[in-house]
Amino acid sequence: MSRFVRKFRKWTVDALDLPGDLVFNLPRLTLIGGKQLYIENHRGVVFFSPEQLQLELSHGSLEVEGSGLVIKEILPQEIVIEGRIEGIKYRGTEE
Repeated sequence: MSRFVRKFRKWTVDALDLPGDLVFNLPRLTLIGGKQLYIENHRGVVFFSPEQLQLELSHGSLEVEGSGLVIKEILPQEIVIEGRIEGIKYRGTEE
């Protein structure tokens, strides 16, 4: 993505007071009490086990660690995870 396009998007977000996750396609995470995690704007499941989930994102990856993890719902860009969620790691790309 060119420098001009990035600056234009940032200006658009600031000027129109738009949420950055919509314009930049960033992930949005909603954690409910360490028991349920709702993730939007993912690109697919890379790895899943009852202790770990790895998702591909448009700009990096996301790792969820815990125990008894279960995928309760999965849609093309949304996923709901339940279980004991102990850690979340975001590995973004520099862009």
